[in-house]
Amino acid sequence: MAIKRYTATKDNTITNAFKENLSTRGTGSNMGASDILEVFSIYGQNSFSSSASGQNTRTTELSRVLLEFPVSGSSVGQIYGDRLNGKIPNSGSVNFFLKISNAVHSETVPANVTFNVQAISASWNEGSGLDMENYLDRDTSNWVKRSSTKFWLEPGGDFHTASYASGVNFPMYTAKIQKGTEDLEVDITSMVEEWLDGRETEHRQNYGLAVYLTSSQEAFFSSSSGLTSGSIPHNPAGATRSYYTKRFFARGSQFFFKRPIIEARWDSSKKDDRSNFYFSSSLAPASDNLNSLYLYNNIKGQLKDIGGNSSILPVLKLYSGTTSSPNDIQLTLKHAATNLDITSVTSTRISTGIYSASFALTSSGTTTYVWDVWEVGGKEVHTGSVFIEPSALNASSVNNFTNYRTKITNLKSEYSVVEKANFRVFIRAQDWSPTIYTVASAEPENTIVEDAYFKLFRVQDSFDIINYGTGSTQHTRLSHDISGNYFDLDMSILEPDYMYGIKFLYKVNDDYQEQPEVFKFRIVEKDELQ
Repeated sequence: MAIKRYTATKDNTITNAFKENLSTRGTGSNMGASDILEVFSIYGQNSFSSSASGQNTRTTELSRVLLEFPVSGSSVGQIYGDRLNGKIPNSGSVNFFLKISNAVHSETVPANVTFNVQAISASWNEGSGLDMENYLDRDTSNWVKRSSTKFWLEPGGDFHTASYASGVNFPMYTAKIQKGTEDLEVDITSMVEEWLDGRETEHRQNYGLAVYLTSSQEAFFSSSSGLTSGSIPHNPAGATRSYYTKRFFARGSQFFFKRPIIEARWDSSKKDDRSNFYFSSSLAPASDNLNSLYLYNNIKGQLKDIGGNSSILPVLKLYSGTTSSPNDIQLTLKHAATNLDITSVTSTRISTGIYSASFALTSSGTTTYVWDVWEVGGKEVHTGSVFIEPSALNASSVNNFTNYRTKITNLKSEYSVVEKANFRVFIRAQDWSPTIYTVASAEPENTIVEDAYFKLFRVQDSFDIINYGTGSTQHTRLSHDISGNYFDLDMSILEPDYMYGIKFLYKVNDDYQEQPEVFKFRIVEKDELQ
C-alpha cells in the first residue's frame, strides 16, 4: 500500500454573519472546538442605509474554513519527517490530496458551487469556541483577528496571492460540487511541496489553507471607496443570491474516517519478473518486452543499503546455465531506453536495501535457464538462488479470455492497529482442471496478474476506506515476485474494533474485472493481541 494520511492539527470556521438580533455581527466569534466546519454566503438577509448613495443596501454575510496540517516538523508522523525517513517518496513521485467530508444536515445545501482552496499566509490560533448558531463564543482566531494580539491584514483571513511576496509561487485551487452533498477532494501536491521546500523561509512556511466560495459566489458588496468596508469584503463581482450552507466534519468529529486529512498517494508496487520472465518478441510493444529483476539486501532480517551507502548501486549481469548453477557464458541484453546491446545494467535504488534493473533479452544464443549475478565494484554480491526459465510470447488462434479465482494465503482473523501487514495473494485460472491421473498430486499454478488492485472497506456499512487506485497514482496496485502477487497494508490508518473487507480488481484485455471474493479481518488495539 502506498498511502499515508495526516489529520488536521487545527481547524476553525470564521464568519461575519449576523447574530440572532440581525444587527450585531459575529466577527469576534470562534468555532475552533466544534466538530463541524461551515462555508456559506448569505445575501440580503437585512438591509442598511448607504450614506454614499442615500439608498438601502442589501447585507453580505460570509463564512470561511481554516485548516492546518502537520507538514513541516521533522518527527515521524509529519510529512517532512516521513519524507526524511523514507516513508514517503521524494517530490515528483507522490501526490497529496486534501480530503474533507460532507456533514449531512437539515438545512438547504448550495448546488453547483465552486470553492477556492488557498494557502494561508500568516499564523493563526484555533481557539476553543463551539457556538455555530448564535456566535456567542468569543476567541481567536475569528473573522478579524488571527490571534489575541494580531489582526488579519484583511478581514476574513490573509491568503497567498501572486503578488504576496517575491519568489512565492503558492498555487490556488478550485473545486466544484454539483449536488451540494459531495465530499471535497483536491490534489494540492504543488502547495504541499511549496511548504516542504520553504520550511525555513518566512513567506513559504506552512500556515495551512482556507476553503471558501469563489468571489463570484460570495455575496456582492461594492463600497464607495473600492475597498473592504469594515468587516465586509469589497466584491463588486459577487452574487446577489445566497449559497447556504455547506458543512464538513472537523478534526474533532467522532467519525474516524470523516476528519479532514491530507492523503499522500504513490505507486509502490514492485514488478519482479523472476517467475514471469519473457524473451523479446516482435508481437509485443517495447514496454512489454522489458523484464525487471530485484535485489533485496537483507542484513539480519532488516533491509539495509549496501555498505550503508544509498549511492552504491549494484550492477546486474545475466549468464546461461543449468538448473543447478550458472556457467561462464554471459548474455547480451537490450538497454531499456535505447534498445542498444549491453552486457550489464546498473540498478536503480527503489528504497532502502531494494534495487531493480530492467532490460530486454532475446532468445538468440541463450539456453533454457538464465541466472542473475549482481556485482558491486566488479565483485559478486549475489547470484540468483532461483534460476529464471524464460518463456516466449506467442500468438494464438484462440481468444484466451481468463476468469480467476483468488485467495489470500496468509490472512489472519485479527490484526493490531500498529501492524504493517503483508498479504500474499494466490491467483489461479478458474478453468484449471488437472487430469484424473494428476489430481491427487498436481497443484494449480500461481498466476501473476500484472495489473491488479485492491480496495479496503468497512464491512458494517460498506464504507470505502481505500478505493481502487487505478488512476494516475496507482496507489493500490499489487506487487509481484517469484511467489506471486502481494501488497502491504499499514493498519494504523484503520479504526479499531471494526471488521474490514478486501476486494480485488484485475485488468484483463484492457477491461477491469472486479473479483467476487471478499476477505475479512478485524482490527484490535495493540494490547489485545499480546
